[in-house]
Amino acid sequence: MTHEDFMREAIALSFQNMEAGHGGPFGAVVVKDGEIIARGFNQVTSCCDPTAHAEMVAIRQAAASLQRFDLSGCVIYTSTEPCPMCLSAIYWAHLDAIYYANSREDAAAIGFDDLMLYREVCLDVSQRSMPMRRVLQDEAMSAFQAWQDKVDKVAY
Repeated sequence: MTHEDFMREAIALSFQNMEAGHGGPFGAVVVKDGEIIARGFNQVTSCCDPTAHAEMVAIRQAAASLQRFDLSGCVIYTSTEPCPMCLSAIYWAHLDAIYYANSREDAAAIGFDDLMLYREVCLDVSQRSMPMRRVLQDEAMSAFQAWQDKVDKVAY
């Protein structure tokens, strides 16, 4: 299969599941060794889960299928440029590449304001529109120290 074939599958998922009422017009597939190993579509409204974006669903499915959290050797095809949450998850999962069709500007034009999130994450914490306050840093640091000292930890 070609890049275009995999992207057509992601786009088809976006259509089918949006029209079925599962969520917004977004679809994604994760591919390993030329085979689709996971499919995801937006389920934010149907699952009442703001994190159930197509990419997140596909990543969760791929990790479960492969029984590992490191998805090196896999790529993702998504019908729209990933939002900051999904982009971060793709990096955390160590996927090798991202292929996308619609841009963040295209998504903004139909009411999905990922652009705002892209702007916010670049700001200093003190300048973000959502207040962020640091509390109990010293107490929380003890968990970090325990992790650093843990001999049997599974690094990721």
